[in-house]
Amino acid sequence: MTPNRVLLTGTAGGIGAAVLLPLDEPGLGWALTAILVFALLRHVRPVWAVLSVALFAVGAFVAADWLFTLCAIAGCAAGSLAVTGGRTARGLVFGSLAVPVAAVRAVPWVARGIKASGAPPLARPVLVTAGLLLVFVPLLAGADAAFADLLGSIAPDESSGQPIVLFTAVGLGTIGAAYLRVCPPTLDDASDLPRTVARRDWALPVGALVALFAAFVAVQVSTLFGGDEHVLVTPDLTYADYARSGFWQLLAVTVLTLGVIAVVARLARLDSPTDRRWLRGSLGALSVLTLVIVASALARMWLYQQAYGFTVLRVLVSACELWLGVVYLLVLAAGVRLEGGWLARAVVGTGFAALVGLAALNPDRFIAERNVDRYHATEKIDVWYLARLSDDAVPALAELPPRLRACALLHRRVEADDWRSWNLGRQRARDVLQQVKPGDCAP
Repeated sequence: MTPNRVLLTGTAGGIGAAVLLPLDEPGLGWALTAILVFALLRHVRPVWAVLSVALFAVGAFVAADWLFTLCAIAGCAAGSLAVTGGRTARGLVFGSLAVPVAAVRAVPWVARGIKASGAPPLARPVLVTAGLLLVFVPLLAGADAAFADLLGSIAPDESSGQPIVLFTAVGLGTIGAAYLRVCPPTLDDASDLPRTVARRDWALPVGALVALFAAFVAVQVSTLFGGDEHVLVTPDLTYADYARSGFWQLLAVTVLTLGVIAVVARLARLDSPTDRRWLRGSLGALSVLTLVIVASALARMWLYQQAYGFTVLRVLVSACELWLGVVYLLVLAAGVRLEGGWLARAVVGTGFAALVGLAALNPDRFIAERNVDRYHATEKIDVWYLARLSDDAVPALAELPPRLRACALLHRRVEADDWRSWNLGRQRARDVLQQVKPGDCAP
C-alpha cells in the first residue's frame, strides 16, 4: 500500500465516520463505522475484527452509557489487534495500543511519500473537496433551518462541529492502521525468559498455598456455601456482613493467585518428567481450589443482591469474578499439556467476549427487573436509584405500582433517534412511555 493509497484510505474512513457516527450517544452508526473501516483496510485478523464489531454493535442495542463506554474502549483495542495481531502478553498489550501510536508516526511518512512520488490525479481534488465540504456545510446548515432539516437525514448534527472531529479522529486512526499494514511492528518479544527456578525452590511455597487453600475450603464449607441457612443460624451475622466480609478478600485472592500461577509456570525448570508432573499437579490443584473460592465469592454476592437489591457495581464485579473463573478454566486446560502459547490470546478474547455477554444480559434492565421482583416479594425498593438507570430499565420500571412508577419515570424523556443513532433500548423506552399514564409521585 503506497502513501497515496494510505491517505485516500484514511480520507474515506474519516468521511464515513463523519456521516455515520453519532458521537454523543450509543447507536447503530458505531458498528457501521467499524465495518466500513475494516472493509477499507482488508486483510485484518477476522477473530479480532468480529469481536471489535460486536463490541461497537452494543451501541445499537443497549442504552447504558457506562456499558457502551467500556465496550467502545475494548472495541478500539480489539480493532487494533485485528490490524497488528499479537501472541504473547507483551504483544497483546502493545498491539492493542499500536494504532493510535501509528497514527502519529504515519503522518510524516505519508507526507514524505506523497512528496516523493507525486499525488495521483484524483487525490488532490478529493481532499480539497472533502475539506471544503467539512467547512461550508456546517456554516450553511447553521444559517438556515430549512437547509439544516434537508441535511438532517444525511449528516449528523452539523452545527456542533462533530463532523470535523470525527473526520479527523477516525481518518487519522485509519491512516495509522493502514500504515501498520505497510510497516508491521515487532510486538512479541523473541527472547525467551530462562527457566531458572528449580523444583525445590517453587514446590514448597506453592505446596503451602495448596494446603492453605484446602484447609480454608474444608473448614469453611458451611460458610462458603451455607447461604441463607448459614446466615440464619449464626448469631449477629447479617447478609451484609456475610457478603462484604468475604467477597472483596476472595476477589483479591483470585487475582493474586493468578499472578503466582503465571510466575511459577513461566520460570519453573522442566528438566525431567518428574518436574513436569509436579508442576502440573501443584498448579492444577491450586487452580481447582481457587475455582471453589471463585464460586464462593459469586455465591456471596448473589445472596447479598437478593437480600439488598441489585446495583450496577454489584453486577459488574460479579461479571468480573465470573470471567476470572473462566480464566482459571483456561489455565487448567493449558496445564494439561504444559503448553500455553495460546493462553494470552484466549484470556484477552474471553475478556472481550465477556463484555459482549454482559451487554446481552442488558445490565440496567436486569437490575430493574430484579429489584421490581424484590419489591413484589418484600415491598422494599430504592426507587430513586432505579430512576437513575438508563433507558434500558424503563420497561421494567413500568411494572411498578402507579405511584412508584411515577417516581421512577419522573422527568424521563427519550428523544427520537435518526438512523445513525438508532438504539433498541431507547426505542423500547419510547414505546413504553407512550403507553404509560402519568401519575403523582408518592414513594
